[in-house]
Amino acid sequence: MRELLILCDQFPPAFGPRMGYLCKYLKGSGWRPVVVTEHLPDHMFTFLTGFAEVTEVRYYKTKRKWLKRLEWLLVFILEILCDYKNRKMAKAALRLVPSHSFELILCSTYRTFPLPAAQKVASKTGLPLIIDLRDIIEQYTGNEFIAHPLPKLFGLERLIARLFRAKNLHSRNKALRAADRITTVSPWHVEMLKPYNPNVNLIYNGYDPELFFPESIKTEQFLLTYTGRILSTAMRNPELLFEAVAQLSKEETISPLTFRIRWYVDVASRQIIEQESKQYDIREYMDFFGYVPASEIPEILNQSSMLLILTNKAVGDGPKGIMTTKFFESLAVAKPILCVRGDEGCLEEAIQEARAGLSAHRTEEVVPFIRHFYEQWRKTGETRMPVDHEVVQSYSRKNQAEQFIRIFNELTHS
Repeated sequence: MRELLILCDQFPPAFGPRMGYLCKYLKGSGWRPVVVTEHLPDHMFTFLTGFAEVTEVRYYKTKRKWLKRLEWLLVFILEILCDYKNRKMAKAALRLVPSHSFELILCSTYRTFPLPAAQKVASKTGLPLIIDLRDIIEQYTGNEFIAHPLPKLFGLERLIARLFRAKNLHSRNKALRAADRITTVSPWHVEMLKPYNPNVNLIYNGYDPELFFPESIKTEQFLLTYTGRILSTAMRNPELLFEAVAQLSKEETISPLTFRIRWYVDVASRQIIEQESKQYDIREYMDFFGYVPASEIPEILNQSSMLLILTNKAVGDGPKGIMTTKFFESLAVAKPILCVRGDEGCLEEAIQEARAGLSAHRTEEVVPFIRHFYEQWRKTGETRMPVDHEVVQSYSRKNQAEQFIRIFNELTHS
């Protein structure tokens, strides 16, 4: 069995579907994954555990709530000053080398950590290095790439954010130039990364075909569903949806008894939604739920009458190249997708190619789209979108794993 060393910022049972699904579908490929990752207390993806040998590195140890924020800030400062997290992860990975026969290293991240750690391990072992970038700092509209909002420090927080951004970009670009291959998640990302290293492969995010597929479920209410986070309205802007629902309510096409907007979001996202929707007087149409385990998402999507994707126009300071896992999972269940505000970029092109729904630029587009499927639901108790199944199937996690395996074999000349 050939062995692959994976270093990543997150891995199941915590959030980390891309590497989690890759390890699942490496089974039977001849490649055995060994993972080094940060320990996180989340348990969203417990069903993706058991497919790899995993070493977790702990950076945060306190259990006292009032100390957690202080501890996070201390680690954040140490990361800026002495690359603390990468040093610790590199040591953990190098301790595994004598007892394994690794043939290459794969490092997956949503920002920069743990790229320097992977680069150091590759340098010391002489193994080929693949860098997988799920997100990059340039795609964000502001400082949303920082895991937690910085505390107010009389303006000093802005300087810290700039230093953190500059340090991360410097470390990332240094690692990119040293990589044997780069993989990333959208055509926009490919073009952004090519100046640092021309060996860039596009491997989209995707869905697990064993979990996500169309099911016929009739419902007593029209359910418009959103799952995920809202970091800011600059990144994900629900304004067109709110305007359309307010208009449909005013004309009495819909009522709160039969039309519900379901938000599966965290507390911070809920606060943004409630604040932004105040002026439209549509609070009575909304239901809020917390995050649910990822294993429950297929049923939630299939119960839905319409699936909501939030983004914004990808020009100027707008978000760029963001094609989240939840988009591909929405494609897989063949429910109509409403994307607002359409990015006029990669995501919009994918929606159109798959014939999966509407990427809206104006309220005047959203109103008839909702009305059409609301009428379909009233007649049949459910909705269905005639997607291009061949296009949808190309985004499966199994297909994604096969793309990675081809790269593994190319770099090891087998």
